[in-house]
Amino acid sequence: MGLNDRDSEIAIVGLGSPIMSDDAVGLRVSQAIEDMHLDCVDCYQEAVGGLDILPVIHGYRFAIIVDAIQTGSYSPGTVMIFSEEDFESGINEASSHDVNLPTAIRIGRQMDPSIMPEKIMYIAIEVEDIKTVSETMTPAVEASVDSAKNAVMHLIGQLRS
Repeated sequence: MGLNDRDSEIAIVGLGSPIMSDDAVGLRVSQAIEDMHLDCVDCYQEAVGGLDILPVIHGYRFAIIVDAIQTGSYSPGTVMIFSEEDFESGINEASSHDVNLPTAIRIGRQMDPSIMPEKIMYIAIEVEDIKTVSETMTPAVEASVDSAKNAVMHLIGQLRS
């Protein structure tokens, strides 16, 4: 295990924009976890992508990144769980942020592996609308927040065991 200068062991990072309709789903899921006040879990709501995520997750043993994804292959509100290995086969083209997050993680591991989480997992929620300026998500994506929160809780349990 690398250097851990943080009191908590797990970072939950919700990515997205609070004013771009369904793109807020990662932020909402992270906030729902934060509202549970779990021991040894820090939650972040970030409007960053790419290399900007690295300082957020540095020093944690584990990280769970929650984000909107728009593949067109799944119904809006579908919750998916990915590991870093899943992105090596090309899923990264489906990112809704025009930023290749898996590449940023690989660069972070190459630059300073001692401060990177030993395991990073991803919760992706298929979205319908990330182009409309609105603080309201579409009904299917709004309804998926609890399922995505449960997926995060499942991963926290797995990482801790």
